[in-house]
Amino acid sequence: MSDVTTETSEVNTTEANEGGDTSFDFQKRYGDVLGKVNDTLDKVDWSQLGKFGKAAGILLAVIIAQILIKGVLDTINLLPIVPGLLELLGLVVVGNWAWNNLTTSEKRSELMGKMDHLKKEYLG
Repeated sequence: MSDVTTETSEVNTTEANEGGDTSFDFQKRYGDVLGKVNDTLDKVDWSQLGKFGKAAGILLAVIIAQILIKGVLDTINLLPIVPGLLELLGLVVVGNWAWNNLTTSEKRSELMGKMDHLKKEYLG
């Protein structure tokens, strides 16, 4: 009888770990990965990297920033009302800009003047 009870408790523990609480496993794995990354970064001699190292660091920072931004946007998209409100806000902003800059020929010519000035300033 004790064998059956032991087998049942082992099965219940396995089922709980597989389908239920995985946050502990994730936190443990996340901590292990961060520890390994920190150990590896501590071993690098940063003074020897020069321009290549700086460029690689900037590229890595941009990639990480894009991953974080994607995570934030995916989280926002999970909320039921927010994506629709943000789309509506975008339409309102574009409509307001168009109304302020494109309604009369004077505003349109002024806008083209600004665009030409920016083009000359940045492209030469």
